[in-house]
Amino acid sequence: MNIYSFTKNELENYLIENEFKKFNATQILEWVYLKNIKSFDEMRNVSKVLIEFCKTNFTMETLKLITKHSSKDTVKYLFELTDGNKIECVLMKHNYGNSLCISSQVGCNMGCVFCESGRLKKVRDLSLEELVLQVISVKKEENININSIVIMGIGEPFDNFENIKRFLSVAIDPKMIGIGQRHITVSTCGLVPKIKEFADLDTQVNLAISLHAPNNEIRNQIMKINSAYNINSVMSAVDYYIEKTNRRVTIEYIMLDDINDSEKCAKELVSLLKGKLVYVNLIPYNETSNCQIKRSKDFKVKAFYDILKKNGIECTIRKEMGLKVSAACGQLRALSEVK
Repeated sequence: MNIYSFTKNELENYLIENEFKKFNATQILEWVYLKNIKSFDEMRNVSKVLIEFCKTNFTMETLKLITKHSSKDTVKYLFELTDGNKIECVLMKHNYGNSLCISSQVGCNMGCVFCESGRLKKVRDLSLEELVLQVISVKKEENININSIVIMGIGEPFDNFENIKRFLSVAIDPKMIGIGQRHITVSTCGLVPKIKEFADLDTQVNLAISLHAPNNEIRNQIMKINSAYNINSVMSAVDYYIEKTNRRVTIEYIMLDDINDSEKCAKELVSLLKGKLVYVNLIPYNETSNCQIKRSKDFKVKAFYDILKKNGIECTIRKEMGLKVSAACGQLRALSEVK
């Protein structure tokens, strides 16, 4: 078993079952996560018996880096998994720290028409170790700290809900990855039952909703998930989340030329969100060669932004990063070449 496939509680229970002590799990995890050992033989404050147990029962296998492509403030990594499947994650270097966007599945079944990532249909969910090792691998490759994590890469995180829950427990544990809850964001295209389950976890982890339309007519055209969970049900789940957690929700809205960027759409979005504890992240669309949809013109994005602001809706226009290495929002496809 890979040592990265355990949460802290799971490792504690496994060691107790094998006649070790609960605190031995903390010892192991400190060496693995905080001191970045490459072999269990490097552990110094544990018994030889425990070292031999670890060597016999655990591996420390990491992801195989196939390629990485860098631009000024972005690095895209292509990793190969043990079964030969490939995933991507993206490091974004901000003036306030390093943010890592990780994938949650091999492929994606959500089928949003504007998204390159969904062209590869879902093969499988990523395991806990594959989620964790995206973070560990980038930290080791770049010799840096990761200050924030966004689960917005390939796949729908809430379609892999149990492993995402386990990953969050590893990510926030100070003896493991150790990132503050408010510096982690999970994005979903709107799996309503899982939004409510996420609310019931009562964490401080941020929630982002990929809405991208102000009404069902438009959303049906660009996001097939809307046929299962329409805007009304998504916003009801958002209300439940806000009531349960008293935390602000990010509404992600990709600006698509002559599809969802009109003055009428902006006013409809105002009506939909007015009075809710949300803010809108307007995302300039990243065009791909496999889709005829075009990005909204800059003046239309600005006009849309102005309408939201004038009507009391908090909003920002997302800074564009990674476009030159096909690492921008919606462009990840797990290919070795840059398109």
